[in-house]
Amino acid sequence: MSIRQKLLSKIKGIELTKNEHPKKVSSYFGENTFGIETMQKHISKSTLEAFKAWLNEGKTISMQQANEIADAMKNWAISKGATYYTHWFQPMTGLTAEKHDSFISIIGPGKVVEKFSGNKLIQGEPDASSFPSGGIRATFEARGYTAWDPSSPAFIIESTLGKTLCIPTIFISYHGEALDKKLPLLRSDEALNKAAVNLVKLFGHKNIKKIFSTCGPEQEYFLIDKNYYNLRQDLLLAGRTLVGAPSPKGQQLEDQYFGTIKERVVNFMFEVAEEAYKLGIPVMTRHNEVAPHQYEFAPIFEESNIASDHNQLLMELMKKVALRHNLVCLLHEKPFAGVNGSGKHLNWSLADNLGNNLLNPGETPEENLQFLAVLAAVLRAVHLHADLLRASVALAGNEHRLGANEAPPAIISVFLGEQLSKILDMIEKGVKGKVSKRDIIDLGITRLPKFNKDMTDRNRTSPFAFTGNKFEFRAVGSSQNISTAITMVNTIIAESLDYVAGEIKKASGSNKDFSAAVMQAIAKIIKETKAIRFEGNNYAEEWIKEAKRRGLPNVASTYEALEALVDKKNIALFEKYKVFSEEEIVARYHIWIHLYNLTLEIEANTLNEMVNASVVPAGLKYQKLLSDNLAVLTDLKKGAGVKLDAAVVNDLKEHLADVSSKIYYVRRNTRDMIKLLDKAKSVNDEKRAKVYYEELKPLMEHIRRHVDDLERVVSDESWDLPKYREMLFVK
Repeated sequence: MSIRQKLLSKIKGIELTKNEHPKKVSSYFGENTFGIETMQKHISKSTLEAFKAWLNEGKTISMQQANEIADAMKNWAISKGATYYTHWFQPMTGLTAEKHDSFISIIGPGKVVEKFSGNKLIQGEPDASSFPSGGIRATFEARGYTAWDPSSPAFIIESTLGKTLCIPTIFISYHGEALDKKLPLLRSDEALNKAAVNLVKLFGHKNIKKIFSTCGPEQEYFLIDKNYYNLRQDLLLAGRTLVGAPSPKGQQLEDQYFGTIKERVVNFMFEVAEEAYKLGIPVMTRHNEVAPHQYEFAPIFEESNIASDHNQLLMELMKKVALRHNLVCLLHEKPFAGVNGSGKHLNWSLADNLGNNLLNPGETPEENLQFLAVLAAVLRAVHLHADLLRASVALAGNEHRLGANEAPPAIISVFLGEQLSKILDMIEKGVKGKVSKRDIIDLGITRLPKFNKDMTDRNRTSPFAFTGNKFEFRAVGSSQNISTAITMVNTIIAESLDYVAGEIKKASGSNKDFSAAVMQAIAKIIKETKAIRFEGNNYAEEWIKEAKRRGLPNVASTYEALEALVDKKNIALFEKYKVFSEEEIVARYHIWIHLYNLTLEIEANTLNEMVNASVVPAGLKYQKLLSDNLAVLTDLKKGAGVKLDAAVVNDLKEHLADVSSKIYYVRRNTRDMIKLLDKAKSVNDEKRAKVYYEELKPLMEHIRRHVDDLERVVSDESWDLPKYREMLFVK
């Protein structure tokens, strides 16, 4: 019996304690966060008002007020059982980072007291020299700073034996350059705010003080039993299966999608939701996704900075809670070949301080001039800066998704829906008319209700689709920190909002009718951006040809997509809106190219180890079984005179030759792969990424095909690696 077969008999869920009286979510939502409501219970009214003015108007609080907030935060955290605090930040690894410090302060021999000052709250200094910097600082320059982000509430993370206060912070170098994901996002929201407020003032909204982006990232993921995970070197080290023959049944029947959630999984989901609610993460939806053992969580919209922090926290929670259920949560974009991978559909919109959604078209969008102006700005932004959107989702894992029949292609386009498309066509032609109507769907059965039809359908194949009052950027990878994608969207739309405002002012100068001036400016943009609009099936081969005719880029590789970051026009854009300096964006280009190369090298070396330590030995064991059988048959035929049809012996010979050939090609191509890795060491990161994409990846796929062929014929007794049919279907 193989290791795999022994394991199968032991797969089971864990025993759980039933909660007879579950609490209402509203009774504990956000109980582990130090938000405004909690803060006002612990600090003076004057300090609270000063803190709000800091958030909304940028009026910095005094050190005395910072000390008061810090002391209140410490007392609150200690009352909940916390003994340590940390500045929680998001370095360029794409993950989160933390260094824990105790609240204690020595006041005499053998005596301590808990203290936490405003200085420690506002600024920290982690020894963070080993984080990627892209050349911004040398390895020996260890000093970096974390600085409190007051717009994102502090929170408490619970472990079995203790609790830690986490304070969201930015992370900068000694000279002030951004070394994290959060600071550029905050800068982009500031740029967006200025541009959007400037535009809406043209429409008479003088009382709007702040406009910000809001997000709701839908998080897809896979769950597999921990026992399988521990037997797969590729999942352990690379996050995805590097070999593995597809199961006879995959997702063809689509019986997983929105199906009944299995009890072991729904128990995991309940615990994740409870932990998320304690942290104020508004998880709203959970369901089965298309692929077997694939699922999704989706939250309610929040301000982008908070949504980004919450998404990072949610991913950490999912991984932690999964282990408690003897499961492993896989966030790689393509953990299993042959079935759908996982994305993170980033729903993006704009809101003002009065609670209005700037992308809400209303009942008659053709008459909603402000909405049409904002819509035109979005179209122009995507049309001019599709390269930056593509770059924002460029990573090794996403290369396996983009363009497959599960995710948008690498061609960036916009879907608006039938009604909005008609309105824009009318504006472009200068035609007036009514197209808005609220259709009623009548099911024709008196016991079933009639209901309103939405203004626009959804297009799940479009990378940037309008879905009623928001845009859905569907190309973001499931493992990604969404800050980068939000930063890009915010920046390019800020620039286009400024452009639209300028065009309206220009048109108003020669036309006293403001509505006519707006329509004139919008019509010009609609005409210029028509190529980016596509209402059909983005998965179809015809669209790839049509997009090429339209001049839309189709950049499949990560290394080519990332080149947009160092394009002079894009560097100028980032510097104009103070989102990135040239040094900061160039650093990110080098970091992400380097991470791409490291990812491929880890995968290739893991594949080499699996081939030589698991695959080939299993193949040779089976080869010996066939050889021994052939020898026995030959001896029986010659020595014992057993009458055997020649076809029987020939069939076994052919099978043995086929297996031997597969083993040979696996070994030969694996040797070639290692030679290629050695050869690539002599070139720089940019050239190496090109070699890895054009030569290494196809070679790895070639090895995989031969390995998967072997898996299909080698006996179960000899094959130790868990198979797809087990990992994806044993509950």
